[in-house]
Amino acid sequence: MTETTRSVARKVGKGILWTGGGVLGAVALYLAASAALSAVPVAASGPVPNPQEEIEAYILSNGVHTDLVVPVRSVQMDWTQLVPYTDTPAADTTMQFIGFGWGDKGFYLDTPTWAELKPSTALKAMFWLSTTAMHTTFHHRPTVGADCVRLRLSPAEYARLIVFIKTSFDYDAQGRPRHIAGHGYGQHDAFYEAKRTYNLFYTCNTWANNGLKAAGQKAALWTPFDFGILWQYR
Repeated sequence: MTETTRSVARKVGKGILWTGGGVLGAVALYLAASAALSAVPVAASGPVPNPQEEIEAYILSNGVHTDLVVPVRSVQMDWTQLVPYTDTPAADTTMQFIGFGWGDKGFYLDTPTWAELKPSTALKAMFWLSTTAMHTTFHHRPTVGADCVRLRLSPAEYARLIVFIKTSFDYDAQGRPRHIAGHGYGQHDAFYEAKRTYNLFYTCNTWANNGLKAAGQKAALWTPFDFGILWQYR
């Protein structure tokens, strides 16, 4: 190996080390900021609602992703006017609650399990390169536990949450949510086109956290992870 070749090899090696170090440093900074800002609470902004008027809602996590769960029908909103039971395989009208989760369309449709995650899907999601979807799931009343928190919303708080959720859908020319047919994880869920772009700083959990802020509920200052939301309710 000539001296020139060795010199080039050393420069390439240093470049690789610097690049690797930069990537690791960026990841460490992101994780540190996520943990720090997730721990900063945003307090509930409204008074405790009147028991006769309160709307029962839930925060529901699958360990990674957070959904906001609300009644299918109430005085203020009938969600079946936007998201009909018939868009799901079961079309089960006995389900009295509906969960909403916003996220990256590629993750939702192409990655039903982490084992099926492709690098291309992850890169598109992280760097503003893909579109988003709304995942809706009909439920019976959720069971409160480690991954499920019950909320009591006033009519005014629920009204703001309704607006937040509705404006996250992408609508067709007739004003209907654009159903993504042929996709779902089970018998009681459906996907729809959504607005905004998923990225490292606005994730599925950031969306849910912002929904809680809109409804005047306890939330993290900012969080890309579900634990940042659930920690506020421990």
